[in-house]
Amino acid sequence: KDIEFIRSYYYNKLEIVRFSSSLGKFVGYTEFGVKNAERFNKDPSILAQQRAEKERYCKHNIDVE
Repeated sequence: KDIEFIRSYYYNKLEIVRFSSSLGKFVGYTEFGVKNAERFNKDPSILAQQRAEKERYCKHNIDVE
């Protein structure tokens, strides 16, 4: 219940865009990142894939930690 999956994309050590499972969408932090976040959020297949990562990766590995 308290697990959050976050995938961040960086360029030149600056975070440009992030997917957060608690929000269920991408958020941009730079002008370039905002444009990409809008593009990613319009694609249902990308959103579905990222939303499934919490189940696939996080919950599968929770007992390891």
